[in-house]
This record gives sequence, structure tokens and C-alpha cells, in this order.
Amino acid sequence: MNSGQRDMIRVTLIGAVLDLFLGIAKILFGLLGGSQALVADGVHSLSDLVTDVVVLYAARYGTREADSDHPYGHERIQTVATVFIGAMLIAVALGIAWQPVVRLLAGTDFSVPGKVTLVIALLAILSKECIYHYTMRVARRLRSSMLKANAWHSRTDALSSVVVLVGLLGAMAGLTYLDAVAAVVVAAMIVHVGWKLGWESIRELIDTGLDKVRLDSLGRALEEIEGVRGVHRLRTRRMGSQVLVDVHVMVSPEISVSEGHRLSKEAERVLQGEIGEPTDITVHIDVEDDEDEEDAPPESLPLRSDLVPGIRRLWLTITGVPAGKIQLHYLSRKVDLELHIGGDHGLDKHELREAITRFREACRQDPVIGDIKVMQELG
Repeated sequence: MNSGQRDMIRVTLIGAVLDLFLGIAKILFGLLGGSQALVADGVHSLSDLVTDVVVLYAARYGTREADSDHPYGHERIQTVATVFIGAMLIAVALGIAWQPVVRLLAGTDFSVPGKVTLVIALLAILSKECIYHYTMRVARRLRSSMLKANAWHSRTDALSSVVVLVGLLGAMAGLTYLDAVAAVVVAAMIVHVGWKLGWESIRELIDTGLDKVRLDSLGRALEEIEGVRGVHRLRTRRMGSQVLVDVHVMVSPEISVSEGHRLSKEAERVLQGEIGEPTDITVHIDVEDDEDEEDAPPESLPLRSDLVPGIRRLWLTITGVPAGKIQLHYLSRKVDLELHIGGDHGLDKHELREAITRFREACRQDPVIGDIKVMQELG
């Protein structure tokens, strides 16, 4: 178990113990003091216990390292847990609001709550606000949306206790219906938070990317890299605390594979700096804009193993001299050839010029061959 897991479990267990005692106290003194709002708030506190169990499970399994079955890690477990927490909040809120709404619509008389309910409400506000700040501090350090959701669950309990306190004071002042109104307001607040948390996590589960402003900023940063000619297919998505990015970067077709690789590493470095969050980045190096399928080289073009042996045989047949290095450039639905010959080929200028002309004419019989260059190396 890593330190992040331990911190997540510790803060959740502390919150769970507090939720248990507060829930029991609110319901007990709410019943004894005749406060519907405090009873509803107690049910809210006990509902936190369910979410605490979910968080403990996700903290154990959602922070595991990547493995062969889950190469991107297990953080989506936390995302699913956050959706569940949001749904639980909404369900609890609807249950809390039901009876007060029915009594308000029916015009039922309400009793005046006892003064002890004020003390319980004040204790609940202070304790839940403290656990909110403690949990949120750990959540920000671990970049855990699930723990942030649980922190907000604690804060809704504190905020709902504030509403309960106001309702109790109003009821004691003679406006007895305010206790029931407070219970409904508490429920509405919980629905709002539950919907917000659940919706954000659902967006993550369906691979919603970063907003357009951030995407445009990432694209501009990549285009400022020396050697990058353009950027396309820039895609992002979230997975727990991570941002997953894949992008196609266009470079000159004349550069080497190793230089292209170097540019891809520079693109990764720039993206990591711009995003500033744990990020998994994949950079695809292009020599032309393959976003336009009409201009992109089709997969039917021959591979090196299919093309080069024939080119070598052709050059050897024409000149009697073995070919040197052969480079292939797959551009604009054609294969451009670049053939290198040594300086000791033994042909005079006229013979070499004639051999190159015959070689080009023969190569152009193949419709996949584009531009043809024969380059003589010095030495």
C-alpha cells in the first residue's frame, strides 16, 4: 500500500467515525426535540457512511499501478465511485424532502423544536466543516476527484446543518413551518451537489476532452517548436487524475527517423508543461497532413522489403555496380526513391548519366514510384 492510499484511507475512516456519531445524535435529538429538519440532516450524515465505504474500496483498488490488463491504471474505479456517490446524494435528498413537502402541502401544524437541537446543529456545522477542509487538502494533494467528491459530501452536511439551524431559530421564533422548509432546502442543496459531481464523472467516463480554449493553447505551443510544420488530430480525455493526450505532428520528410523521434520527445515535454497534470502523451510523427485521407498515402503502397530488392537488382543490372543506401519517402500516394552510390563505381560521367537515365525510366514503369534521386557519395 503506497502513501497515497494510506492517506486516502485514513481521512475517510476519520470521516466515517464522525458521520456515525453525528448521524445518530442528529436523529436521536431531532426526534426528542421535534425537529424534522434535524432528523433529515441525521439521515444525510448516515448516508455518508455508505459513500465512505465506496471511497475505501476505490482507494484500495483504484490507486493500483498499471498492469497487463489495465495498461492505463485503475483510476476509473474512482470515477465510477464518484458517479455512485452523486447518485446516492440525489436519492437521499429526495427521501429527505418527501415528508416535509407532503406536510407543507397539507398545511399540517408543526411543533416547536427543543433548544437542545440548536446545540447539535452547531456541533455538526463545526465538525463537518473541519472534516471537509481536511479531506479536501488530501484530495488536492493526491489529485483525487473521488476524494474531492467525498469532501463535498461532508460540506453539504455542514451547509445543510446551517440551514437546519436557521430553520430551528425561525421555528422557535414562532414560524414553525420553517423547520420543514429548512428540510426541503437541505434536500435541494444535496441534489445540486450530487448532480454536479455525478455529471462531471459521467463526462469523464464517456471520454470528454479538455475544453476548446485549452486545446487551442496546446496546439499553439506545439507549433512553436522548431521543426514542427503543423499539428492535427489533437485529442484529449481524462482518466481519474490523469489527462490522456494523442496528437499528430507534421515534420519535414527530409529529416531522419531519429530527428523525428527527438521532436516527438520535445512535443511531449511541451505538452506536459502546458497541461501541468499527470499526463499520458502519445505523439505521432507525420511528414504530411494525413488528416486529409485523399492526400494520405494508402496502405496498399509496398513496404521496403517488397520494393528495395527489385531496385537493387535493377541498378546492378544497368550498371554492374551494387547500390548503396536506399531511402524511401512515402509522400502524396507515391514512394519517392533516394539511391546512394559510392564514389568508386568506376563509371565515367557519360556512362553514369546514361545509367541514371535508364534507371529512372525503368523505375517509372512502376506506378507507385514517384520522384527518383541518385546521389553520389564523395570518397
